[in-house]
Amino acid sequence: MDAAVTVTHVNKSFNKKRILHDVNLTASAHEILGLIGPSGAGKTTIIKNIMGMEQPDNGEVTIFGNPMPNRQVLQRIGFMAQDDALYESLTGRENLKFFAQLFGVKKDRLNARIDYTAGVVNLNQDLGKRVSNYSGGMKRRLSLAISLIQDPDLLVLDEPTVGIDPELRRQIWDELRKYARDGKSIIITTHVMEDAAECDELLMIREGHIITHGSPHSLEQEYHVDNLEQVFLKAGKSNENSNNH
Repeated sequence: MDAAVTVTHVNKSFNKKRILHDVNLTASAHEILGLIGPSGAGKTTIIKNIMGMEQPDNGEVTIFGNPMPNRQVLQRIGFMAQDDALYESLTGRENLKFFAQLFGVKKDRLNARIDYTAGVVNLNQDLGKRVSNYSGGMKRRLSLAISLIQDPDLLVLDEPTVGIDPELRRQIWDELRKYARDGKSIIITTHVMEDAAECDELLMIREGHIITHGSPHSLEQEYHVDNLEQVFLKAGKSNENSNNH
């Protein structure tokens, strides 16, 4: 499988504190890769290094074979940050239109893309409202719609289902599956085990270390447990022990 994203031996420190320890990962086409770990584990730092928003102290990040940051490559990435970067004085539709034009969506496809992405996140009825009147959950949904607007080859989603109700969450996952089937590559971060179970591949992260990786099913088998939470606890313990030796 073609690697859309490769992260090789990446280390990152802030104020002399090591945040990422020798991180390696590969995200392939047709695949949803989940980065799972508690808040502060280093998931967002990995995402920022992938996106080229931060430079690793050493190691390398490439997307579609290009070292990051790379402006051309960014056009092919749909990104949803943990913090919603929306224009509050504009309506939902105006936000979608602005980002669609920024990403070079052709005029004749513009309205269809807006309607489609708003439909994925159940916002069609609210596109005429100003974003300043949106609830937190609606803002998350609009951010997700924006990440899909240019039909990107790679989706990078930082905690995409926070504040989203279970029914809509199901719908979003169905859509992400469809994207993966179409040959796209998806990276998501989460601390929710239900989301982790939906991924094709998982990297479990604790204190900047990748403590284990594999498919949800293979990890449960490897650690002889029946859920991912227990995998995380067991992997964390064995990782601690090996670090103490």
